[in-house]
Amino acid sequence: MEISAFLDRKLARRFHTYDTDGDGFVARADFVAAATRLAEEFGHGPNSPVRQRLVELCLGLWEHLSTVADTDRDGRISPAEYKAAFAAGMLETLESFDAGYRPFLDVIMEIAAVDDDGKLVADEHVRWTGSLMNLPEPDAREAFRRLDGDADGFITTDDLLAAIREYYFDDAPGSAGSWLLGPLESA
Repeated sequence: MEISAFLDRKLARRFHTYDTDGDGFVARADFVAAATRLAEEFGHGPNSPVRQRLVELCLGLWEHLSTVADTDRDGRISPAEYKAAFAAGMLETLESFDAGYRPFLDVIMEIAAVDDDGKLVADEHVRWTGSLMNLPEPDAREAFRRLDGDADGFITTDDLLAAIREYYFDDAPGSAGSWLLGPLESA
């Protein structure tokens, strides 16, 4: 797969959200820390079953990433390794979305949709994206506004799944999915 300049910027942004400790690499500890922060943000302690599922899913994502992207087998993934694995079609395909993302998004909804209705309001979106991916509040609010295409005040798992697809497979800078993780750095 050819990586356009715009997709390259999106992949760099996504890599940055994985790199929770900011050391320039993604490692297993980044995934554990992110899952822990998200669970704790919404009051789920270590014995919470939903927290345990989130950690399992995050570690499963790490295992997948490390298997296909950690080409030098040093236990961490560089931005170049991440982008090369994506270009080779080893990370994301249109066919892999529902199977790969829906369980993860379902757990996020279970944790973050505090009234258990499967819908996120803006404040819940800000909290989960901030705790899981260190997304700054203004960026999270703008992303929410764009993802809430019908302006009904909430987003659903289907809205998030569609945005993730757009993020990886739509080169239109104005698409809602392009704003999934906030504004992108200029090329």
